[in-house]
Amino acid sequence: MTRLRGKPRRAPDAPAAVGQRIELTLERLTHDGRGIGRWHGRTVFVEGGLPGEQVMARVVRARSKLIEARLEQLLQTSAERRAPACRHVELCGGCSLQHMPQQTQLQVKQQALAQQLQHFAGLQPQRWMPPLIGPEYGYRQRTRLSVRWDPRARRLMVGYRQRASSELVEVSQCPILTPVLERLLQELPEVLQQLEARAGLGHVELIGGACPSMLVRHLQPLPPADIERLLALAGRHAVVCHLQSGTEGLRQTLQEEAGQPLYRLPDQQLEFRFAAGDFTQVNADINQQMVNQALDWLAVRPGERVLDLFCGVGNFALPLAQAGALVTGVEGSAEMVERAAGNASLNGLENVHFFQADLSKSLETDWLKVEFQAALLDPPRDGAAELVATLARKKLQRILYVSCNPATLARDAGILAAAGYRLVQLGIMDMFPQTAHVEAMALFVSGKDKT
Repeated sequence: MTRLRGKPRRAPDAPAAVGQRIELTLERLTHDGRGIGRWHGRTVFVEGGLPGEQVMARVVRARSKLIEARLEQLLQTSAERRAPACRHVELCGGCSLQHMPQQTQLQVKQQALAQQLQHFAGLQPQRWMPPLIGPEYGYRQRTRLSVRWDPRARRLMVGYRQRASSELVEVSQCPILTPVLERLLQELPEVLQQLEARAGLGHVELIGGACPSMLVRHLQPLPPADIERLLALAGRHAVVCHLQSGTEGLRQTLQEEAGQPLYRLPDQQLEFRFAAGDFTQVNADINQQMVNQALDWLAVRPGERVLDLFCGVGNFALPLAQAGALVTGVEGSAEMVERAAGNASLNGLENVHFFQADLSKSLETDWLKVEFQAALLDPPRDGAAELVATLARKKLQRILYVSCNPATLARDAGILAAAGYRLVQLGIMDMFPQTAHVEAMALFVSGKDKT
């Protein structure tokens, strides 16, 4: 057979090339909010697209049957599309859903959770509960900014990681931050650029709450003039400035009379002290709603014994104790256990005790041998497969699971369902508006439905 010379034709079933621009119409949304369409018989996921839109998209990854692309041009626009509030949205890897109205974002998140539950566990709740919602912007109480010295340009870059890249997008605006932190961010890059030791900075963490703070990590000693500049910045924005030595890990508070970071649960009139590295919820409004919902769903009675696993600084444990439960809080970090116990003392609560344990491993401890009626757990993204199996063997009546990952929630829900627990009610919590991140609360009850 004679071969034809010249440039070979692309086979009809060959994938698109990375960097290629393709035109298509989007039909629906994925579980993480990307638009889905078809191009030459292949499924295409388009970041930034909405159903009903005709788009020109650039391919970023291509396989035989699936193409991932990024929106480059709108040829026909959905009536639902909103103008993003942040001017860094094209580069920043953070808030990918700003082009969607809030109601659509909530639908995407609930559908993602429902799909994971069906896929991993074959489950659906007896009741879907209304989502917990709060402000769409101005909600985030803490953020970590990367700082990078450019020796060629002799300038400091301050910002967040770019989408799918290790490069930085320099920011002086972040509308999801609380107003006090965004005002601080607007001035921060200029002040850091003026520091003599700017080439040796690590990162900067901004922390809101009742005692707003700024933590500056530095890899070399800061001269007195630099400390004065940071103090002046902190004074202009009424925040406390902390320094952290990158070599020794030591922390220093520049304003000696200032207290440590603090947040409150106004409905319970509780205060929580924490350190910059501790895990705390970033959305104060949703956190208050979440605590209220947890109390409502668990409906603890005075004298009931309740486990609070992954208890942090006591965010759930203290309100449960205040409601009359005998609470045992457990956390992996000894430092956070100490702060949780301090918070109980600060708020005058004696019916709560805290222990340190690695909750990713099998638990055989004295405090677990006590008979508990209920448990609340708020695990990290990896979930808590072994732990929920342990709770199921102990035959607790009620288990409240607070999740930041639908996939591991679904997996762990399957374990509980196999042990005879019913998924009574489930709802999402919009802890991170403008992002595809899904937080949820699920209530499991042992035994058959008696209603």
